[in-house]
Amino acid sequence: MKAVRITHTGAPEVMKLLEVENPTPGSGEVLVQVRAAGINYIDVYYREGQYQADLPFTLGIEGAGIIEKLGRGVKDFRVGEAVAWCMYLGAYAEYAVIPERHLVHIPDGMGFEAAAGALLQGMTAHYLTRSTYPLKAGETALVHAAAGGVGLLLTQMASQLGARVIATVSTEAKAKLAKEAGARDVILYGEQDFEVEVKRLTGNRGVDVVYDSVGRATFDKSLNCLRPRGMMALVGSSSGPVPVIEPAQLSLLGSLYLTRPSLAHYTQTREELDWRSGEVYAAIQKGTLKLRIDQSYPLSEVVHAHEALEARKTTGKGLLIP
Repeated sequence: MKAVRITHTGAPEVMKLLEVENPTPGSGEVLVQVRAAGINYIDVYYREGQYQADLPFTLGIEGAGIIEKLGRGVKDFRVGEAVAWCMYLGAYAEYAVIPERHLVHIPDGMGFEAAAGALLQGMTAHYLTRSTYPLKAGETALVHAAAGGVGLLLTQMASQLGARVIATVSTEAKAKLAKEAGARDVILYGEQDFEVEVKRLTGNRGVDVVYDSVGRATFDKSLNCLRPRGMMALVGSSSGPVPVIEPAQLSLLGSLYLTRPSLAHYTQTREELDWRSGEVYAAIQKGTLKLRIDQSYPLSEVVHAHEALEARKTTGKGLLIP
């Protein structure tokens, strides 16, 4: 089978499409024929070595496909079923072995591309708005990178909960997407100082929560945008790791809360995984949550896919199609 393998970490060129042996499922695992694999910024972190994995490894932590073989002890899934998963490496390949505990059933009528494209980023937006900082009607959220995969879903969910969304984006085209997703105000961060604009838009009060996937370039000003006792949810660092902060600084800025959440900690049980994935998939099927898949690539174009992602040339979700 073909798989995108990494023998050492680094730039996009370290990813190589190779012929490797088909994997065999062990106890509690299944073999999946991959029909679509999600491209996520966490893949960049693994590729660069910011997130650790034993080398060599197959990249990609989100996918969807058909179960071809069951390992010993698998109880809730059957050969031939359509399944999706995330937070487990191996998706950038024609076949992947995935533990049963990471799998979810794909609803009838949902395609593999939508199932793979929505799972990680949809559940991320779900836990951020429902659990990390449960947004309420009338509250205000600042969403960075609002035209990205997580950003568009997060903006939709937040606005549907009755919150006011202030979005930051890099271009007019992305601003249009953010407004269509429900953002009330959009800031072009290359032309405007978003801290100044947020304070102006909130009457100098500040926002209740900041959802920041950018990191270093936005971190300090994002903290300054919060109201007293507001929360910063740092969900990524596409611009680089954030600076070290002394806990006392959070007090000086208004007794702020700072968290670095991970989807793995918000899907620790089967019940929680099924709840989050079920609500995301149901909303997509009902049409209340719009999934934007703008880029699809064959495995052979994985280097180009990562280059486009890192250059911020993408909107919505990108997929690899084995």
